[in-house]
Amino acid sequence: MEQSLLHTEQQFRDAMASCRDIFSKKLQDYGASWRILRASSLTDQLYIKAKRIRSLEIQKEAWVEEGILPEFIALINYGIVGLIQLDKGFVDEVDMNPEEALQLYDTYADKSLQLMLRKNHDYNEAWRGMRVSSYTDLILTKLQRIKEIENSNGQTIVSEGIDSNYMDIINYATFGVIKLTE
Repeated sequence: MEQSLLHTEQQFRDAMASCRDIFSKKLQDYGASWRILRASSLTDQLYIKAKRIRSLEIQKEAWVEEGILPEFIALINYGIVGLIQLDKGFVDEVDMNPEEALQLYDTYADKSLQLMLRKNHDYNEAWRGMRVSSYTDLILTKLQRIKEIENSNGQTIVSEGIDSNYMDIINYATFGVIKLTE
């Protein structure tokens, strides 16, 4: 594997490890309370985070102390939660312990990494030449697509499903984390 691709893989792993650490700490605080969220509520939560990033990029001023980086981290973590919820479905009462949640987190983080590696190879590190604001716009576009799919009861004719869009959101947000921490 090319040196730059190896560097990207390590940066991606490092960013995901930071996100996992936050996810793990929130599991200690709240448990897997997100298990009650329906897919549409997760989409809306992701939308709120992405819209806040866009607002901060445009306004250049935050009235709440959290900046853009924590919002990209939240997009990654909620994106992984979305993948878990697509697989497991929502529940009325929390039915998952932190160890199981972290195991599932790792599974979907790895799937997102593997997708990024395949796409990054084919696109030849194109993400490095993009602006962080473009990641935000692409994430918002993916969320609009997810809303359309959800409004069509999950049915598509020729397009990728919700899971593929969640993984793309995770990957664009991870690129944002990498760029903002370089």
